[in-house]
Amino acid sequence: MTDARGAPARVTRRTFLGGAAALTSTAIVLGAPWVAAADAVEPTVPPLFTLGVASGDPTPDGVVLWTRLAPDPVALDGRGGMGKRPVLVGWQVAEDPGFRRVVAGGTVVARAEDAHSVHVEVAGLRPAADHWYRFRAGPQFSPVGRTRTAPAPGARVDRFALAIASCQSLPDGYYNAYAAMVRDDDLDLVAWLGDYIYESAATGIPGRGHLPARETWSLADYRVRHGQYRTDPDLQAAHAAYAWAITLDDHDVENNWAGDVSQVDDEPDQDPAVFRARRAGAFRAFWEHMPLRWAQRPQGSAMLVHRRLTFGDLLDVHLLDTRQYRSDQDAPHAGDPSRTILGAAQRAWLWGGLAGPTARWNVLAQQVFFSPRDLDPGPAVDIDDDSWDDYAAERDALRDHLVVARTANPVIVTGDVHAHHACDVHADPRDLASPVVATELVTTSISSGGDGGEHAPGDDAMLAANPHIRFVDRRRGYVRNTVTPAGWQADFRIVDEVSTRGAPARTAQTVDIPVREQLRPL
Repeated sequence: MTDARGAPARVTRRTFLGGAAALTSTAIVLGAPWVAAADAVEPTVPPLFTLGVASGDPTPDGVVLWTRLAPDPVALDGRGGMGKRPVLVGWQVAEDPGFRRVVAGGTVVARAEDAHSVHVEVAGLRPAADHWYRFRAGPQFSPVGRTRTAPAPGARVDRFALAIASCQSLPDGYYNAYAAMVRDDDLDLVAWLGDYIYESAATGIPGRGHLPARETWSLADYRVRHGQYRTDPDLQAAHAAYAWAITLDDHDVENNWAGDVSQVDDEPDQDPAVFRARRAGAFRAFWEHMPLRWAQRPQGSAMLVHRRLTFGDLLDVHLLDTRQYRSDQDAPHAGDPSRTILGAAQRAWLWGGLAGPTARWNVLAQQVFFSPRDLDPGPAVDIDDDSWDDYAAERDALRDHLVVARTANPVIVTGDVHAHHACDVHADPRDLASPVVATELVTTSISSGGDGGEHAPGDDAMLAANPHIRFVDRRRGYVRNTVTPAGWQADFRIVDEVSTRGAPARTAQTVDIPVREQLRPL
């Protein structure tokens, strides 16, 4: 079922539609959904649901459900082996894993222009409840996924478990962190902070080298790259186990890009029109492979990434975009107040959301290092010009706004740097005796950077030069957060290696964040 724009219509509680039929270029005949009898289908048709299932952006009464039909997900034309014809796909949501209590369902058309991806925006479900979902095309059923709706607006929430993760270069290693995440078994949400794919021609671990075997440039290239990543079994399992809230970062398009400025070969002088065409393909493939709403479907080279999710009275999650609107990197002018990493519209949206009534905890889910970080242990100052340090005026304005707006218990969660960090964000960064405005939790990578190690040369000097940074750990993993009205516990989970599959996970550090009184303006 679609609306006048071709997007799936919102479907509330009802029984499945029947009697729908269609024919694809691979001769898949679709019969009435969920009938027990065998459907007419050629025996040579390969599996369609090779990329698994996913859910995302939960609301109190619904969630986005995703899959993509792709019998050959790395076909170089980017079509996944599906050809050009539309396919009717059935979907169901149940309150039990055996689908005895089906509470919602319908059909949706998977179209070639969207790479035969499916984005179903379900509504009418019970809040704060586990649900199971699946898809069907012809006689083929997808794997079953589990998801969880958000609590009712304003409802008291006594506990919320949130994982944060980022940076999963496929050639760099296996996704052992996801296997551990699935074993946790009780997360409410996974917040993905960017670098879902990498755009390079890297080879890396045998059997995990990038496809196509070149840097991605076209829509077809990005579709193939996403299709390849999505075939990983541990990644599929993590998507099937939990709802995700997803944002993107640079490698989802190109390393260190900024607004309309390309950074190809560190020469940011590519024709902006050429780069926008590349970004349009990257954005489109990103949306096609993520459990994102139709509101996030790109319009050319523009994509609405920033948005807000609320979980009862406990947690507001503000998902940010620090790529699409930023000024070009320019460290010598980092303090220029005209420079931006958020852009005017997103900044106004964020400032307003943080100033209004909020939940007890406010999460700023974003991509790059927020806290000041001097990378030179001597008297000079050396900053990472791809971080908030290169946009210091706007970073300081946001920090000060948290105080002026008396935003309740802000926690900034960050990816990008392939290392665990925990940082205190002080009202005056030059005075460690000044009040702590927020805590920044930086997750290491899932696999990017390879096995890594606990520390690297220079870490002791870096920590000495930045006493607001509590620790650093350069092994792979993710951060598991347990949030209650009384406090926040962040467990920095690590795996010792990603060069082989199956390494177990353990907690390397635990950081407790107390509930703070809302600071008054200094």
